[in-house]
Amino acid sequence: MHLFSYTGGTLHCEGVNLEEVAAQYGTPSYVYSAGTIRQNFQTLDRALAPLDHLICYAVKANSNISVLGLLAREGAGFDIVSAGELFRVLKAGGRADQCTFAGVGKTTAEISYALREGIYSFNVESEAELERINDIAGSLKLVAPVALRVNPDVDARTHKFISTGKSKNKFGIGLDRAADVYAAAAAMPHLRIRGIQTHIGSQILEPAPFAEAAEKLAALVAEIHSRHDIEFFSIGGGIGIVYENALASGSPAWWASPASQARISPEDYAAALVPSLAPLGLRILFEPGRFLVGNAGVLLSTVQYVKTTPAKTFTIVDSAMNDLIRPALYEGLHEIVPLRESHAPLAPMDVVGPVCESGDFFAKNRMLPPLAPGDHIALLSAGAYGFVMSSNYNSRPLLPEILVDGEDVLLIRKRQSLDDLIAGESLP
Repeated sequence: MHLFSYTGGTLHCEGVNLEEVAAQYGTPSYVYSAGTIRQNFQTLDRALAPLDHLICYAVKANSNISVLGLLAREGAGFDIVSAGELFRVLKAGGRADQCTFAGVGKTTAEISYALREGIYSFNVESEAELERINDIAGSLKLVAPVALRVNPDVDARTHKFISTGKSKNKFGIGLDRAADVYAAAAAMPHLRIRGIQTHIGSQILEPAPFAEAAEKLAALVAEIHSRHDIEFFSIGGGIGIVYENALASGSPAWWASPASQARISPEDYAAALVPSLAPLGLRILFEPGRFLVGNAGVLLSTVQYVKTTPAKTFTIVDSAMNDLIRPALYEGLHEIVPLRESHAPLAPMDVVGPVCESGDFFAKNRMLPPLAPGDHIALLSAGAYGFVMSSNYNSRPLLPEILVDGEDVLLIRKRQSLDDLIAGESLP
């Protein structure tokens, strides 16, 4: 699952002591495990071996070019949602003809750029988008490869902000209208119908919703294959990871929780999908993001103050909601552990940041060992939707990103300086 564990009393990432990383690069800092990313990709790839398949990593989860390059070398394709993400993939050594372009609001400039670079397919979300892609392709004297994103109206049983497969969501074209929209696409002279796509949501921890979506779409996929000779069916992404009790391997017993999430295994995921997908006779695309990188990253932070009031104890750290917004945005849980292993009695505390917002917290009433100013902690499972969603709110510089590969420590993004904060600005 991941390569973070206590060794000799301190938390290590692969063969590297994270106390030494914190001392060398300062905090807050993001640290990623290259071995974990490779392991996750290879495990999923093996599980899907019964299918002719391509794993297209969802770049939005973590878009550092070193992470993208690592996955490109493993044979990954990429699921992108902007021209900037395509640019990153190309700079990292990825190929446009192994990229699918998703998103409900693709601009004229983005579509033109992707066409010129030779994108594998646009995942189209509306009739209006089909018309725009056709017009742009015609103006460039090109043929645009497209797949419709079909919304199967499946409840992914996940957080409402990351559910995408219900009819009330903004994504995709309804199952009842898809055949007619495909017929309209077939009549457009500058489009090539290449496939069909769906995606029901994110952080899904059981196989049933994936199986339901595949089964609901199987008849439509067969019909579209027969009528339009498509090449692929993309089932999207959404495989969830463990956030609670994330350091189960080699961790002290107090981290174990009866409410701990059970990560869906690649084998269970494949077993749920292969029976419906194999008979289609198509290439199957998968678009995981969080599954590949989520548990592969931690956010290192340093305790600044411990403030005790009659109501509670606040442990104030140097990272903030602008660095990792998931807890503030949709109550995302991240396990918090000290870098130095502790077996001291636990006490409830709020772990909060320095930003002037009541929403600037990482945990409330969390049972943790005593922490003192200067202690280093790690927020686990921060490899997905961490740095990529960070900002300069409160004029706080963006953090460094560090990649650990075995015993090698690589700085893959330097910390922003104060001068970097105003780069591009000017006084009138």
